[in-house]
Amino acid sequence: MASLLGSGSKIARDLRINETIRVREVRVIDDEGQQLGVIPTAEALAIAQERGLDLVEVAPTAVPPVCRILDYGQYKYELQKRDREAKKKQKSQTFKEVRLAVKIDVHDLKTKARRAAEFLDHGDRVKVTVRFRGREISHANLGRDLLMRTAEVLAEHGTIERQPLLEGRSMYIVMGPLEKRAEKKNESGETIADAIVAKGELPASVPQVPEVSAETPVEQG
Repeated sequence: MASLLGSGSKIARDLRINETIRVREVRVIDDEGQQLGVIPTAEALAIAQERGLDLVEVAPTAVPPVCRILDYGQYKYELQKRDREAKKKQKSQTFKEVRLAVKIDVHDLKTKARRAAEFLDHGDRVKVTVRFRGREISHANLGRDLLMRTAEVLAEHGTIERQPLLEGRSMYIVMGPLEKRAEKKNESGETIADAIVAKGELPASVPQVPEVSAETPVEQG
């Protein structure tokens, strides 16, 4: 909690003694954002009292500590408002998963990419996962290539937050939505997600897993 002196608010008057500013000098910024320089704490308190405001210590570890002259009630309200907005944004951002197979066909890949794009446009984080079956794990590089190609297709919708990571028989990336990106539509009414197929950005064919022997080494990436 910020240290505070002054008489401009009930909060200031109710503070306990150990929460007051005890240093002799402080660097002061007034209520208009002007630097008043380093002045005695008593003088800074007097200025705050003359303006009916409070003296709030905003950087206690600085030498000397930095104080601002302001309405502490309003200051506290703004801090709480920002905290609520941050929590609301964090709560509203859900986590979705899109699963791919190494031998996925082009139609399914287009459908999965479109779904991932819609999730990202909605503000969700997306985990794109490739599951390996049997000896497919011996060619983990194909899963990595598929994930990175999918990320390229989704570049207008999100960014990679976690690079390809192999866990057990699955490899995945995590993508986050682009900030302040609104869902856009073209003249025909298509969303950008719908336009993925029309752009032909997906590969014409999906790489196939070559036949391997039991002795083929496993690449962990």
